[in-house]
Amino acid sequence: MTAVQGCVLCEGPGGRLVFEGAKLRVIHAQEAGFPGFYRVVWRDHAAEFSDLDAADRALCMEAVVVVERCLREHLKPAKINLAALGNMVAHLHWHVIARFAEDSHFPGAVWATAQRDRNAAHEADIAARLPAAEAAMIEHLGNRSF
Repeated sequence: MTAVQGCVLCEGPGGRLVFEGAKLRVIHAQEAGFPGFYRVVWRDHAAEFSDLDAADRALCMEAVVVVERCLREHLKPAKINLAALGNMVAHLHWHVIARFAEDSHFPGAVWATAQRDRNAAHEADIAARLPAAEAAMIEHLGNRSF
């Protein structure tokens, strides 16, 4: 495994571990106000998606699709946000975020200014559905060579 000292995603999972494979892991980001916030983190240190070869890019995106589909099926979000920014942590990871009309920032980005107060009841309802979504992620990801 290629790791970089001081990189938070090389030195730790980056959140609550949901799935870990040979090439990548899926974590629940546990971002306050956004219970459906996950990350697909590439195991080896790579700063950019284009640093991966074609086969690894396809594998990475397949994992992103699995996480997205599981969130859509189990959480029924208004939208899924996908992002691979890397401005703060230059280690390849994809944000896969289930978004809801009731969330405090919708339709703005999760990093934008809040547009309304948080809805604790809605957040709790989403959080209660996470185990089923995560079980589906584990099942689908475990059936492949991730």
